[in-house]
Amino acid sequence: MSGVSLRNVSKSYGDVTVIPDLSLDIAEGEFVVFVGPSGCGKSTTLRMIAGLEKVTSGQIVIGDRDVTWVKPKERDIAMVFQSYALYPHMNVAENMSFALRLAKRPKAEIEERLRVAADMLELTPYLDRKPKDLSGGQRQRVAMGRSIVRDAYVFLFDEPLSNLDAKLRSSMRTELALLHKKLDRTMVYVTHDQIEAMTMADRIVIMKDGHIQQVGSPKDVYNTPRNTFVATFMGSPSMTLIPAELSDDGGTTFVSGDGFRLPVPDRLKEAVRNSARRQVTLGLRPEHFAAEARTNNFAPVDLTVKVSEYVGSSQYLAAQLGPHAITAAVEVGPEADLLTDGTYHFDTSRMYLFDTQTEQAL
Repeated sequence: MSGVSLRNVSKSYGDVTVIPDLSLDIAEGEFVVFVGPSGCGKSTTLRMIAGLEKVTSGQIVIGDRDVTWVKPKERDIAMVFQSYALYPHMNVAENMSFALRLAKRPKAEIEERLRVAADMLELTPYLDRKPKDLSGGQRQRVAMGRSIVRDAYVFLFDEPLSNLDAKLRSSMRTELALLHKKLDRTMVYVTHDQIEAMTMADRIVIMKDGHIQQVGSPKDVYNTPRNTFVATFMGSPSMTLIPAELSDDGGTTFVSGDGFRLPVPDRLKEAVRNSARRQVTLGLRPEHFAAEARTNNFAPVDLTVKVSEYVGSSQYLAAQLGPHAITAAVEVGPEADLLTDGTYHFDTSRMYLFDTQTEQAL
């Protein structure tokens, strides 16, 4: 049985099309995260799965059932919103069990489901408290608990952690990942935060302007980005893109530009040979710079350091490579002085090359 299938789904508001044509299969029990910049269509897609937005065309299947025109309450889904949306006059137990009581489920069933969900989310000591007496993380857990007690086939999350501070977001990411393992249910999660996507997802769906740019595991989309958008969106600090050109010298292929000349690694040589263009876009991830060469793959580059940011064992450098602004994340240990202008080294085996015209990876 499949989890969720979107088949040629589109969404328009009058003459404005926000989702032109989207198809995606989500396996049963899979944790899939939609990620992309604001306005890319990820929340609209989630709301169409939930039935809160009607599709303009296409088909949505949950399990083995076509739910394209089925009401939200009949889709066997549970949704957690960005806002906690808790009833302030109800305590935690009443908030979590509200949907079951509304459905007139047997009292014994309600109590058992509430007990299981509260234990799972470590909310048992707080069942008698009102929302105003809870922390932000506890309120968000109550909102999740309200969905869990329903034991739905699919759980939908619409940026549920965006209102939390950085430390709490980190701990809640771990809790959500553990929750997925415990429930073993299909989960679809929407966020603009690529760190959330990388740390929780079985697969990531990266969107831009209503189109899917790439679908894959966190490792796949990070290590083998399909185009320049995915390459720069996934990763923090983000990849630097520099215009460059290819040249051959003594049997070695180089990628060169103003201020740098780097040998093309073996893994890209066939793609370079098959490329009809000499003009390319070079992609450099910050973490692939080093203060000293570690292997033969590291090539020297001269950096003019504008700002050094101390982040413990590493330093983030806002620097110039020739005329090009770049970011380098250099591991030097927590006791090192702030780094300055000088010769650094880049791991050429980790470079990326993109077609300048199509922006697709070579």
